Amino acid sequence: MKKIESEKLIISNSQEKIYSFLSNFNNFGKLMPEQIINWQSTENTCSFTIKGMTDLSMQIKEKMPFHTIMIIPNGKTPFEFELKCSFVALESNKTESQLTFFADLNPMLSMMASKPLENFVNMLNIRLKQKAEEAGF
Repeated sequence: MKKIESEKLIISNSQEKIYSFLSNFNNFGKLMPEQIINWQSTENTCSFTIKGMTDLSMQIKEKMPFHTIMIIPNGKTPFEFELKCSFVALESNKTESQLTFFADLNPMLSMMASKPLENFVNMLNIRLKQKAEEAGF
């Protein structure tokens, strides 16, 4: 299982607010890059198309209030994966955020997909920080 971690970011917002925002896929869509089209979501599921590549569906598998959200595929996917969103409360209304992507990739797919997946989890975490600090949720 390939493990890809985003950089840890310090977000100027509370752990509870960040967790609450990201634990609803209706909000999660606001973090997606322009390559993501046909976004559809409920609170616990989403589906979308990656332009020129594939359709994907995801669901929230587990929520550990204010600390962790585990996301898994929903339906058929090109490979099995889990996306773990982790939040640690810091002093002065700040939170450390990190996204970890676990993927069951064959060696060839791992070689081709590792860098784009790393860029994706870093981009999601950066957009989460921007959204949390700009909008304040």
